[in-house]
Amino acid sequence: MIRELGLEVKPADPESYVPRFASDLDLSDETERRARQLLKTAKESGIHSGKSPVGLAAAAVYAGALLTNEKVTQNDVSEVASISEVTIRNRYHELLEAEGGAPA
Repeated sequence: MIRELGLEVKPADPESYVPRFASDLDLSDETERRARQLLKTAKESGIHSGKSPVGLAAAAVYAGALLTNEKVTQNDVSEVASISEVTIRNRYHELLEAEGGAPA
């Protein structure tokens, strides 16, 4: 139907998921800001291309929480985002590499 109407549909922005995930996990504004920064860096380095926006957002929230010393597990984030822990782990490593740090 989208093709028939000639509409252009842009993929969802991973940043749009961050506030909900952070809120559902009861994480701080600092963690949310850090997650957004990770996503911005990923976008600038091109690693976001072809990746699930939900997976990237979930991994950014997870990484942001770790970087701001908030306690959250991959399982917690997985449940809130409805994606696998493996996806979070894979995207998490990619986000930290894009940021120039070695994954923990």
